[in-house]
Amino acid sequence: MSHPTLFFYPRPRVDIAPVPAVSHAGAVLLTDAIHATGLASSLREALAPWTKPLAEHHAAKVLLDLALTLAIGGEHASDTDLLRCEPGLFGDVASAPTISRTLTTLAQDAPTVIEAISKARRAAREQAWALAGDHSPTVGASVKSPLVIDLDATLITAHSEKEQAAPTFKRGFGYHPLCAFLDHGSDGTGEPLAIQLRPGNAGSNTAADHITVTRDALAQLPAGLLARGGRGSKKILIRTDGAGGTKDFLAWLQRQRLAYSVGFTLPANTPDLLERIDEAKAWTPAYDSEDEGIREGTWVAELTELLDLQGWPPGMRVIVRKERPHPGAQLRITDHEGMRITAFATNSPRGQLPVLELRHRRRARCEDRIRNAKDMGLEKFPLQGFAQNQIWCQIIQLASELVAWMQTIAFTRHDARKWEPKRLRARLFEIPATLVRRARHKVLHLAEHAPEAVRVLTGVNRLRTTVAQT
Repeated sequence: MSHPTLFFYPRPRVDIAPVPAVSHAGAVLLTDAIHATGLASSLREALAPWTKPLAEHHAAKVLLDLALTLAIGGEHASDTDLLRCEPGLFGDVASAPTISRTLTTLAQDAPTVIEAISKARRAAREQAWALAGDHSPTVGASVKSPLVIDLDATLITAHSEKEQAAPTFKRGFGYHPLCAFLDHGSDGTGEPLAIQLRPGNAGSNTAADHITVTRDALAQLPAGLLARGGRGSKKILIRTDGAGGTKDFLAWLQRQRLAYSVGFTLPANTPDLLERIDEAKAWTPAYDSEDEGIREGTWVAELTELLDLQGWPPGMRVIVRKERPHPGAQLRITDHEGMRITAFATNSPRGQLPVLELRHRRRARCEDRIRNAKDMGLEKFPLQGFAQNQIWCQIIQLASELVAWMQTIAFTRHDARKWEPKRLRARLFEIPATLVRRARHKVLHLAEHAPEAVRVLTGVNRLRTTVAQT
């Protein structure tokens, strides 16, 4: 028999008892964000046509419960039991069969439902940004410092036969959604504006899809950022990789008066053009993404005057970047004299080349946004029908937006503003607590010994105080 002192951890007696403990107590931050932004009322009004008059569970509540489930770590509709067992915090939660029937009903009229949900999301977004005040993503937006919308696609594997799932260009099978995220910059994360679900065999550089998802993203912005008729402005920058570098898409962006920074595919005679730049000694050191100091082993130059840009939009500039490859990196056929060569196109008429290049390189943050979205439902599409999974994309966006809005309003001065879902769950959402009744009021006692108890309480107070002041 082992000696008790040899155990590293205590071994208490374990049983099951009726206790007032609350799991996921920190998710009160998310339910308060729903109240603060008016999302519940906006969504309730939007989905009223698809809710029976005497229905016990409104379609809006069903979708919000699913969004909350994804935010706290669930993956499927059945994971709503994480909420159902805590009615004191999350209210009445529909059963799994009721949720299934609701999703089926909404999917039967998917285009109209998606439009209704999108309008509710836009109204809540406008309220969230207003509550954020000086910390709103729109503060300080200008031609020199535009509001950035990142576009990127990702491959989602389907592990069973689902409607319109198809082989992908990477020899997988599933879907190929195209996403648009608003970049909150280095001080925050970001929020989804549009997710267009596409079959796995959808093209990477399809201009029509890029135009559609950009239109949907612009429709999510407050009217004050757009010109009359919903047209854009140079205060909005569309940023994407080479998949968006098509003549049709850039011409559309130009007609919409939007700024852009898009990956550009260099022609076959690029080595000759680079030699001419070498001879002219036109390379400028690039900036580092952290402190904007000089980035060792990386240079940028403008290639516009050396290219035949017939058919491309007027005013387009092409900027090329060369850098020493990382140890172990494989050079490509387009690389030159041992240097990795990339390029992007922009219609920004001013700005130093290193500044424009650094702005474009920060597009990599979009990959983090997609990774976080996969952690909140985008990794798996649990439903069978394509229209049902389109509704699922709306739920994913609701979950991601709730987290982003909560951070933007509640944690403006804390590093929790930049925490990703995994850390938010471990540090905030899963904080222990007890729920008691006192003088006809419910009181949620956060555990005093929890490391982030003060932070959760501060965030809740900020959400409620901010709303009270408006």
